[in-house]
Amino acid sequence: MTSRLATPTARPVQRAERALAPDLARGGMLLFIALANAANCAFAGQPGLDGTPHGLQRAVNFLMTTFVDSRAYPVFAVMFGYGLVQLARRHRAAGVDERRILLRRNTALIGFGLAHATLLYFGDFLGAYGIVGILATLLLLRRGDRFHRVVLWLWGAQSLYAVVLAWQTVAGARGGHAVFSNTPNPSLAAASYGQSILDRLTEWPVHTATVLPFIFIVWLGIWAARRRILEEPALHRTLLRRTAVLCLGTSVVGALPYALVAAGVLHVDAGTVEAMARVHAITGEYGGPGYIALFGLLAVRLSTAPRGRVLLGPVVALGQRSLSGYLFQSVAWLALFSPFALHLDGTYAALLAGVAVWAVSLAAAQAMSAVGYRGPAETLLRRITYRTARRTPA
Repeated sequence: MTSRLATPTARPVQRAERALAPDLARGGMLLFIALANAANCAFAGQPGLDGTPHGLQRAVNFLMTTFVDSRAYPVFAVMFGYGLVQLARRHRAAGVDERRILLRRNTALIGFGLAHATLLYFGDFLGAYGIVGILATLLLLRRGDRFHRVVLWLWGAQSLYAVVLAWQTVAGARGGHAVFSNTPNPSLAAASYGQSILDRLTEWPVHTATVLPFIFIVWLGIWAARRRILEEPALHRTLLRRTAVLCLGTSVVGALPYALVAAGVLHVDAGTVEAMARVHAITGEYGGPGYIALFGLLAVRLSTAPRGRVLLGPVVALGQRSLSGYLFQSVAWLALFSPFALHLDGTYAALLAGVAVWAVSLAAAQAMSAVGYRGPAETLLRRITYRTARRTPA
């Protein structure tokens, strides 16, 4: 006679088990994602630098270039790596093969990315997250602490490279009146929805391939999660303060020359603009850990300020539903900026749309939180990931 015993099963994390800082960071930084992608869609491509902005546009260009452009996506790359460790740790403690769960989840993300890119927006990151998540699951997650310290050395080497690159840019700067023209994306300028789908099918693979190197940013998140820095931010306040100052300082200083060109204050030749753009891009990666450290410190403050936690409840709710929030933004950009839809354009339209869409997503997330609904994209992803485990005879 045999009995049937249930094997351990995985389950999604419950709301009470979630750490505050990661959700706060995701929800807050979706505003920056909205601003960046709204500008991309409003200009039907990466906005250029005309060198002659006027009035308020000078300030908008300066602030966007300094704090948003190339500085929002690294936050989500770090948080993605952090989340991989959280998932793996929880399932391993439950006696579940965490790699099986993570491989299924990341494969599903690739499918989400393909659907997102085909139907809505070529600049999708979900597919790249899925690919990087599979690589991290197979190559990184089960390594020891000594191995993971390598990522700190890699970031140190990159910091030295950034300093050298910045020095060369400043030393070789030449005056002039160079501009960067807008780099169009065919799918964003397509005259019909059908044509935009065909264009995105060719644009998405190229975009995905170009962003895969952010695995080194994801790896930094893995290192931080192994030390539970955001689950226990009060124990790591000194590290968070230093990270915020050093990383955000690097991000801002590295962005300043390019931002001054974007604001029409600095006028240089084409070679100098290109060099400044490279410095702007590489120093943007430091915005990831820098912004996350700020949110970690904010979480410490909110732990003793219940009123502040209530006020930021919608941001936390959106962070818990960041996948749905991200996809909702792409639906909005398609409706607002496509030539076959409302066809809004320009700097101010992008700015107002970015803030408005983020605000709507805050309200929607809070409403879903009030009724205990995870969010449509999160529900579907969890349904795919946490399939019922088979029962086997003892």
